[in-house]
Amino acid sequence: MKELKLTSDQVNDIVFLYGLIFGAMLGGRFGYMFFYGFDQLASNPLSLFFIWEGGLSFHGGLIGVILSLYLYCYQHKISFLRLADSICVAIPIGLGLVRIGNFMNGELYGRPTDGTWGFIFPTDPYGFARHPSQLYEAFFEGLVLFILLMIINKKNVKHGVLSGTFLFTYGMGRFLIEYFRQPDSHMGFIALQLSMGQILCIPMALIGLILLIRSIKKNEAIS
Repeated sequence: MKELKLTSDQVNDIVFLYGLIFGAMLGGRFGYMFFYGFDQLASNPLSLFFIWEGGLSFHGGLIGVILSLYLYCYQHKISFLRLADSICVAIPIGLGLVRIGNFMNGELYGRPTDGTWGFIFPTDPYGFARHPSQLYEAFFEGLVLFILLMIINKKNVKHGVLSGTFLFTYGMGRFLIEYFRQPDSHMGFIALQLSMGQILCIPMALIGLILLIRSIKKNEAIS
C-alpha cells in the first residue's frame, strides 16, 4: 500500500467500502445465489436479499472484489495490478481464519473417512466420521499460500506475478481439496463427478496461470 502512496481515506475506502461491502458481501451473496441457488433466484429474485438465510460464495466474493477494485482504480487512476498484488498477500490470513470458523461451527465438513483423523460433527445428520476438510483448507489456503506469497513478495517481481500466483495456487489447491469435501447436499456433483467448487476453480486457475506467464514474460522482455 505504501508503494501506491495511498492516503488513509483511500485505504479505508478500498478495504471497507469497495473490498468488503461492494466486493466480498454483495459479490459473495450474488455468487452464491447464482452458482448454488439459481433456481431459487430465478423464481424469486428478492431472495438475493434474504441474507439471514445464509449463503456466501468465495468465488462470487472474489469476482465482486475484482470488479469493485477495478472500478475504484479506474476512477482514481491507480494501477489495478499493483493494488491487487498488495491486497492478495493479506487474503490468505482471512481465508485461514474463515476455515477455522467453519470447522468450529461444524459446517462445510468433508466426506466420510475410515481414517483415525476423521471427525464426527454434531451438525452431520448421518453421524459419519468425516475428513476435517476445513482444516485442510485452513492449512493450505491460509498458511501455505501466505508463506508462498510472502516469499515472492520479497523478490523484485513484475506487477501481476503475485496476483497470478494467488489465483493459480488457490484454484489448484481448492480443486484438489474439494475431493475431500462433502459437496453441497442440494447440488451434489455437477459433471464428471466434479463439485461446483471444483468447476469454479478451473477458470480461476487458468486465469491465474495466464496472468502469471504474461507477467513473467513481460519481466523477461524488459530485462
